[in-house]
Amino acid sequence: MSTPTYRPLADRMRPQSLDDFVGQSHLLGSGKPLRRLIEGTSLHSMILWGPPGTGKTTLARLVAHTAKAEFKALSAVLAGVKDIRVVVEDAQTRRLATGQGTVLFLDEVHRFNRSQQDTFLPYVEDGTLLFIGATTENPSFEVNSALLSRARIYVLKSLQATELEALLDRALADPISGLAGRVAIEADARSLLAQAADGDARRALNLLDVAADLASAASTPAVITVAVVADVAEGSYRRFDKGGDQFYDQISALHKSVRGSDPDAALYWLCRMLDGGCDPRYIGRRVLRMASEDIGNADPRALALALDACEVFDRLGSPEGELAIAQAVVYLAVAPKSNAIYTAFKAARADAESKGSLPVPLAIRNAPTQTLKTLGHGAGYRYDHDAPDGHAAGQRYFPDEMKPQTYYDPPARGLEIKIREALARRRGSPPLTSP
Repeated sequence: MSTPTYRPLADRMRPQSLDDFVGQSHLLGSGKPLRRLIEGTSLHSMILWGPPGTGKTTLARLVAHTAKAEFKALSAVLAGVKDIRVVVEDAQTRRLATGQGTVLFLDEVHRFNRSQQDTFLPYVEDGTLLFIGATTENPSFEVNSALLSRARIYVLKSLQATELEALLDRALADPISGLAGRVAIEADARSLLAQAADGDARRALNLLDVAADLASAASTPAVITVAVVADVAEGSYRRFDKGGDQFYDQISALHKSVRGSDPDAALYWLCRMLDGGCDPRYIGRRVLRMASEDIGNADPRALALALDACEVFDRLGSPEGELAIAQAVVYLAVAPKSNAIYTAFKAARADAESKGSLPVPLAIRNAPTQTLKTLGHGAGYRYDHDAPDGHAAGQRYFPDEMKPQTYYDPPARGLEIKIREALARRRGSPPLTSP
């Protein structure tokens, strides 16, 4: 007698219609674009972009069901060009024999390189395949532009806690595919399960499945308690994916919170990144960048404090050294802001790159030998320290062929208030005629 094949709860509870689908109301609500597409007859190739467990595979299956098409699923992690060709040959044969179309669902499409993505382009173009790609990464960076032009992008969102709780309730109440009659759950435990799932429907159902097994073994009748959920969810992860969109979105959020002078939000994103497993040294390097880019000379102490924080972490390690990075993040967030150095550096670099190798004016050239002095090196140069206020007014330092530029424009914030006043006095001096 054969043993029944085990199917995880998440697979058993996969929605069979749009009415069973939880979440993505911005795409699947009444009159919304993807719902109209799936319920209509004019289907097109698409890319579903969103975090894990948001329903990308299920939506692809629903599209194939609506189109009465054969559903072929591949993962770009395991599949190659040979597998694509097999699907294409099968689709061509089926189309000629029965007129039935084929939906090719390629999970993690971003893992295919450009040439691999090019393999199925002609068959998307001629209608042999209706292509649906799924990705957790930004398709504008990871997907071939030719493929992007033939597919519409739909952005899926992480599920809210209330949506996950509704999904859990459905699984607990379903007498056929779910757990009805097998286990009950405490209200607080259900909320904790939804929180531990972190927006991922598949993870929520997998956690529920394990929790039901533990509860059944622990008591009769079986009840999933907060203690059971705590055991199941121990070590639960947060979405981060070093090197992926989550990683760069969160470091962007940290940087922008510091720039926006919000120490509380900055601390939150710092902790999110640390909780997700980010190397604190990477965060330290970004904090150093923030100190120069967004604070600059408005408070030069910010750069020194950020550098000290990195050194403290190197000495203490984690978790003790993380507090020093947190201190630097808060200091930068509340410090006066200035991007004057950042913008001045970019402008000066642009001129240096575009104007060629302009010669140094004779007056400020190095003149270590009599021969060079005879050639005019250093002629007319005035030593600034000999001037009454330490500034030789009107002396020119830009190349003779180049009009003097103003790159650095300090704002009236922090220490740069004083710098701005001093520069205004000096820049108001009349220029000397070049020799």
